Amino acid sequence: MAVTLSAAAADRVLSFIAARGHGLGLRLAIKRTGCSGYAYVVNYAEAIEANDTVFEDRGVKVVVDAGSLALVDGTEVDFIKQGLNEAFKFKNPKARAECGCGESFSL
Repeated sequence: MAVTLSAAAADRVLSFIAARGHGLGLRLAIKRTGCSGYAYVVNYAEAIEANDTVFEDRGVKVVVDAGSLALVDGTEVDFIKQGLNEAFKFKNPKARAECGCGESFSL
């Protein structure tokens, strides 16, 4: 099982953590919502809980809770900046379809 980061995503996470002065890495989770069923939840990892799995890629810890792990296994997190828009993007091999806005996906 693995969750990986593109170079752009790793750079973005490291710069966010450096600017705020604390944090262990990136926390990636899934919640049931959106027009396609599931949505990604990205936040700072402040602690590692007993049910978390930790991956490390490009010098960044990626923390995933047990409930989300099976849904994000194999996902690459990327960071895209286009003009004034910037966002994390997810290349999830388990996603069968995404909604038009790219905020949610189905399995």
